[in-house]
This record gives sequence, structure tokens and C-alpha cells, in this order.
Amino acid sequence: MARGLLYALAGAAIGAAAARAAYSAFTRNRPADLGGRWTRKNHRGEPITLLEGPAFVAGSGVAAALTPGLAPRTRLAAVLAGVGTGALGAYDDLYGTTSSKGFKGHLTALARGEVTSGAVKILGIGATGLGAAALVSDGPVDTLVNGAAIAGAANLANLFDLRPGRAIKVGLLAGGPLLAVSLLRSSPAAAALAAVPLGAAAALLPDDLGERAMLGDAGANSLGALLGLAAVTKLGRPGRLVLLGTVAALTAASEKVSFTKVIAANPVLNRIDMLGRRPVDHV
Repeated sequence: MARGLLYALAGAAIGAAAARAAYSAFTRNRPADLGGRWTRKNHRGEPITLLEGPAFVAGSGVAAALTPGLAPRTRLAAVLAGVGTGALGAYDDLYGTTSSKGFKGHLTALARGEVTSGAVKILGIGATGLGAAALVSDGPVDTLVNGAAIAGAANLANLFDLRPGRAIKVGLLAGGPLLAVSLLRSSPAAAALAAVPLGAAAALLPDDLGERAMLGDAGANSLGALLGLAAVTKLGRPGRLVLLGTVAALTAASEKVSFTKVIAANPVLNRIDMLGRRPVDHV
């Protein structure tokens, strides 16, 4: 456990430091970018920057490359999953349209012969998930299951990036227990993999909650993919199948149900969701 804890602390610290450094560098001239390519309106209609996403991708990518305790193939899988899905998310952030929405909407458009930015991202993240999975899996069946879980987790995390801090909070709530179990069961590599995105995300949480920035597709996709990778390296096949089923069920539910409404209607979930945020009645 001591070695796993050391690796986890190193991964979290490197991820946090690198993400903060990248965010500071990217936003140094933020006033000049207001209204620019990396600026969006949040749920209040206020301009915020999407540069938190690239900062997360850069920070977690550096941490994945430098954190001790990872085998070369696992390290490469982490860099591929985090940076690959982040780059695809950034493409959708910059060039995406609202003509088609949701997983179903983009695939329906693709069936009509219309290639949307969302469809490019979905197919690209699927391929990236399979590529990362192939580096850490035993055989084609495991690769398919693990790849689908990584890609699904990347997409699911993005579905929560609709309110300040929500996607990061979901990531911390999902990744925290995974990190703890990895430490308790002496799985140093899984602990390091989980700690990398958690450290980078936690370092950026204050700006997200302060409604100065948001993860966007780039950051949320990368966060989900890295946590998905950490999970599939730790869980046995039954656990990975449960993970995949849960991710698939929540993704399917998002096509019919608003997560925001569900969270707002549940006192416990709403309290967690509002923790650290500006009060709603200030809108």
C-alpha cells in the first residue's frame, strides 16, 4: 500500500501542478479572448472560457507521462486515452454545431449521410478507447469490453458538464472510491492512473465553480476516459461488464431524461451539486 500511496500522491501532485500551470499560461491574455473561439455563454448567459479543458488535457497528459509506477504500455494507454479524447473534444468545442444533439442525434444524422462534428467525435473516441484498451487488455474480448467502457465513460462525463463544477464533482465521486480500493488492495498502477485525473481536476475545480471557466468537451471527455481506463485496469471482467452496463444505461437515459432536473429534484444530489456554487436565485 505504501508504494501505491507514493505513486498516487505523485500522480495527483504532478497532475494538479501541470494543470494549474497550463491554465495560467492559456488564460494569461483571457480578456483578449472574450467573445473569441474559446469563449462560450454558460447557463446564466455569462461569458466563460473553455480553456479549462485544454489545461486539464495538458496537465493530466504530463502527469500520465511522468508519474512513477506505470508500465510503458499502461503509460502509453493513459496518454492516448486522455490526450486523444481531449483533442477530439476540443475539435467539437471549436467546430461543433447544434443541428444534431446527443448520441442518438449524431448517429441518426450519420445514417442520413450527414457527418456532424459530434459523429466525428463519437467515432474517434470509440477508436481511441479501443486503442488504449488494446494496450492493457488480454485478448480481443477484453479489448472490446474495455474499449467500450473507456469510450462510454468519456462520453458520459461530458453529459454532466452542464453546471459549474458538476462534471468534476462526478469525477471525484467516481474516482475517489476507485483510488481508495486500488490503494487498499495494493494495485499501485491503478492507484496512479486514478490519481492523475483526480489531481488535475481538483486543481481546476475552483475556477469551474467560480464560473470563470468550464471543462467543455475537451476536458470532460478526457476526464471520463482516464477514469474509465483506471477502472478497467483494476476491475475483473464481471466488474468491467457492470461498469459498461451502467455507463450504457446512463447514456441511454440521458436521451430521455434531463440529469439537471433529476439532480435538482433530489435534496441530497442538489446539495452536492450546489456546494461551492453561486446561489441560483442570483441569476
